[in-house]
Amino acid sequence: MKKFKQTSILLLTMAAAAAWGLYPAVAQQPAGQEGPATPGRGFGKGGGRGRGPVDTAPKGPTPRMPDGKVDFSGNWAPNAITQNIDLANVGGQPPMLPWAQKLYEERRANLSKDDPEGFCLPPGVPRMSTTPYPWTMVQTDKLLVIVYEGGAHIWRKIFIDGRGHDPNVVDTWLGDSIGHWEGNDTLVVETVGQTDKTWLDENGHPHTKDMVVTERFTRPDSGHLTIEHTIDDPGAYSKPWTFTTHPTMLKGELIEYICQENNRDVQHLVGK
Repeated sequence: MKKFKQTSILLLTMAAAAAWGLYPAVAQQPAGQEGPATPGRGFGKGGGRGRGPVDTAPKGPTPRMPDGKVDFSGNWAPNAITQNIDLANVGGQPPMLPWAQKLYEERRANLSKDDPEGFCLPPGVPRMSTTPYPWTMVQTDKLLVIVYEGGAHIWRKIFIDGRGHDPNVVDTWLGDSIGHWEGNDTLVVETVGQTDKTWLDENGHPHTKDMVVTERFTRPDSGHLTIEHTIDDPGAYSKPWTFTTHPTMLKGELIEYICQENNRDVQHLVGK
C-alpha cells in the first residue's frame, strides 16, 4: 500500500471514514484496488477488486419514477476514500499542464496544509462525491436535490427540467448543475461556474474557473450507484479525464455535522 502522508487532514478523513465503516475497505489494499463495496476505477482504466468487506447493500430491482426513469432517491455512502486522498492512486496521474503540475507538487510537499476542506470550506464538485461523509438524494421529475452531511453540511440543486445554465452563477463553491436524461437509465449532469479555490483531492490537484464537470449517474440495482466523473479543464489539463465512484446505500440516516463549530484542527495545518 502506498504510504499516505500523515497530515491532520488525512487523519480526520480516516477517522470520519472509520466512523461509517468505510475506510477499512481501502486502507489495507494497494492503490487503485478496492473491495467489492468500493470498486474504484480511474481515468478510463479498471481498478482491481481486492479483498474488502462483504457488500451488504440491497440488490433488488432499480427503483423508478412514474415515467420509468431511474429514481436516485435514498441515503448513500460514497466509498471513495482513495479518490479523496489522491486521484492519481486510482488510475494514474491526470494530464496536468506545467503550472498545474508545479502547484500540485507544491501542495503535496507542504503536506496539504492549505487544503480548503481542512478549513471547513465546501469541497466543490466533483470532490463532494469522494469525501467520507454520506449524502441524501431526493428526486422529482424536474429536480434532484443532494443534501450532504459533510462539506460544511451543504446541498446541491440539479435542475432536470430542460433549462440551460444560469450565466449569473460564476465563481461559486458548487457551481450551476444542469441535468438531462439519456434514455431512462442514465442522468447526465454538467456543472460549471465554480471557484478555482477548491482542490479536486487532498493532495491538491488544481483546476481553473473554466472547469466543466460532467457526472453520469446510474443505479444498477436498489443498493448501488455508479457515478462517472469527467473533468474538462483545458486551462489546467491537456485533455479531459475521468474517474468513477461506486456509492452504496447507507444503513441509517444522516447525522448533524457542523465543521465550522469548535474547529481545533487549523492550528495543526502547518505543513513543512
